[in-house]
Amino acid sequence: MRQKIVAGNWKMNKTAAEAQALAAEVLTLVKAEVPADVQVIMATPALYLGSVNAQIQGVSNLAVAAQNCHEKASGAYTGEISAPMLASMGIKYVILGHSERREYFAETNAQLAAKVDSALANGLTPIFCCGESLATREGADFLAFVAQQITESVFHLSAEEFGKIVIAYEPIWAIGTGLTASAAQAQEMHAYLRNHIAGKYGQAVADATSILYGGSCNAQNAEELFACADVDGGLIGGASLKSGDFITIAKSF
Repeated sequence: MRQKIVAGNWKMNKTAAEAQALAAEVLTLVKAEVPADVQVIMATPALYLGSVNAQIQGVSNLAVAAQNCHEKASGAYTGEISAPMLASMGIKYVILGHSERREYFAETNAQLAAKVDSALANGLTPIFCCGESLATREGADFLAFVAQQITESVFHLSAEEFGKIVIAYEPIWAIGTGLTASAAQAQEMHAYLRNHIAGKYGQAVADATSILYGGSCNAQNAEELFACADVDGGLIGGASLKSGDFITIAKSF
């Protein structure tokens, strides 16, 4: 059975005190209300990874993720953070290929392939993001476009290695545009990606791969989205900054 996952991406938000308070609220609510079979993840700003990770020790279904890592293990890359550094702090997950990293920092599929390799080599679980813009959605074969992102960044992995990653689909066209992706549209893409994975690695691997939905998932629509056969959870943005909303999402399976 696939792992149910709700990962909150805090992005560049919260002061140190606010981060500590939010993590404490999430910790309390996870212990009290979230089923043990739902993995809850908080992707905090890098500055807070150590302190938040220390806060949540002892809760098996609550973990911390980094929002990014560099593809190199070390070197003269001022301001960057490597996978070995994250692993040395006990961090278990790292988000890679987020649409904002692709857009604002020009990350390529080839670069992301190297980041995935570094993360896996250091025992981290990559949450690999893929998705299409509005222009791609309206003017190209958007299904094939997203599948190509996966092909070029993670299909070099062995079946065993691929089994250690999580896929997160972001309909970029539905984020901040006023457009809304329906549950049916989410299911269409997730089913297509699972079939694409099956074509490379076989049905058993595809059926074991968690694919998260990352398009404005919130406390109001999470239950409908998570009811879709191929939606295994969510990569949550703004709603993850409010503990009550975030936990409502985590309880929506």
